[in-house]
Amino acid sequence: MTDVDLAFDEQEYIPAVAQDADTGEVLMLAYVTEEALRKTRETGEAHYYSRSRDELWHKGATSGHTQAVEEVRVDCDGDALLYIVDQAGGACHTGYESCFHRTVDGETVGEQVFDPDDVY
Repeated sequence: MTDVDLAFDEQEYIPAVAQDADTGEVLMLAYVTEEALRKTRETGEAHYYSRSRDELWHKGATSGHTQAVEEVRVDCDGDALLYIVDQAGGACHTGYESCFHRTVDGETVGEQVFDPDDVY
């Protein structure tokens, strides 16, 4: 499937960080299975594995806020992926551009770009 060895964990997941190709902003972190990575590479759109729903997840299938994957990178240990993406709409299901829209002190630092009640 790849030219490098990937170190999936004992549940057969590997974390994947999605980063905006234009701005470099970190958009989200999700988990990937071998099937999700294969679908990402086949379609050019981000696929992840939803641990809460226990199913393959095509990012944006419900919201329309898809991620066109420009490149997939692997870290030096082979135990994490970086999806460099062109994000359509917000990446976060709460309506924010990035899932990392809060500080640990509770301050909102990101921008809400859609109303999740209108989308889900």
